[in-house]
Amino acid sequence: MKDSMKKQKIRRLIIFISALLFPITMNYLSPYIITEAAMISVINGSFIMFSFQLLFSIFFGRLFCGWACPGAGFGEIAGYVNSKQPKLGKLKLIKYVIWLIWLGTIIFLYIRSGGIKKINPLMYTENGVSVNKPKMFILYYFVVFFLFGLPLIFGRRAFCHYMCWMAPFMNTGLFLRKLLHLPGLYLKTEKSKCINCKLCSKNCVMGLDVNKMVQTEKIDIGECCLCGACIDSCPKNAINFAFGIKKTPLKK
Repeated sequence: MKDSMKKQKIRRLIIFISALLFPITMNYLSPYIITEAAMISVINGSFIMFSFQLLFSIFFGRLFCGWACPGAGFGEIAGYVNSKQPKLGKLKLIKYVIWLIWLGTIIFLYIRSGGIKKINPLMYTENGVSVNKPKMFILYYFVVFFLFGLPLIFGRRAFCHYMCWMAPFMNTGLFLRKLLHLPGLYLKTEKSKCINCKLCSKNCVMGLDVNKMVQTEKIDIGECCLCGACIDSCPKNAINFAFGIKKTPLKK
C-alpha cells in the first residue's frame, strides 16, 4: 500500500509541475490559437497536439488527463477545497457541444483560407513561452479561472467533465479503438474480490462512482482518466490496469 501511495504522490507531483509550466505550454493546448492558425492556413502546435491526443488515446485512453495535463493540476488543487462528486448525467455532454461547434469553426476557417499551406509548430511560442504578451496574460488567467473555478464550485474535475475541449478528441480515440477492435489500456475489475469499502469512489479524482462500476463491471471509460487512484486505494486488488481487447461491454 505504501508503494501505491508513493505512486500517487509522484503522479500528483507531475501534474502540479505541469500546471506550473502552463504559461510555457498553453499555446500547445489552446483552442484559441488553432483558430487563428486556421485563418492563415497554418498547422500550429495545438493542431499537432490534438492530433497526437486522438492517436495516443486509441491505445492509452485518457491517460494524459490523469498523468500529464496541466488542467489536472489545477483541478486537483481545487479538489483539496471542494472534494464533492460533480453532477454528471447529461451535463457531461456540454463539452461535446462546445467541441463540435469549435471543430466545425476550425474546419470552416481552413476551407475559407484555402486549406493547409504551412506547418509552424512554434506559432506564438517563438520565444519559448506562450504567455509573453499582455493579452496572453489576460487569456491565461481567463483559462485558469475555468480550470480552477469550476471544480472549486461544482466538485472534482468539473472542468474536465463539463468544458474540456481536449477530452472529446481522446474519447473519439476510444470510440475508434472499440470500433476497430484494437487493444488498449483499461481498468479490469473483479466483482468477487470487492468488499464494498468504497475507497475507490472516495479516492477517484474524477469524482466517479467507481464502486458501482466494479459491481456492474462496466467502467465509464469516457470520464475515467486512468490515474490509478482507485487501484492504489483498493485493499483487495479488485481493480487493476490491463492492456488488450476488453471483451465485456463498456459503458458508453
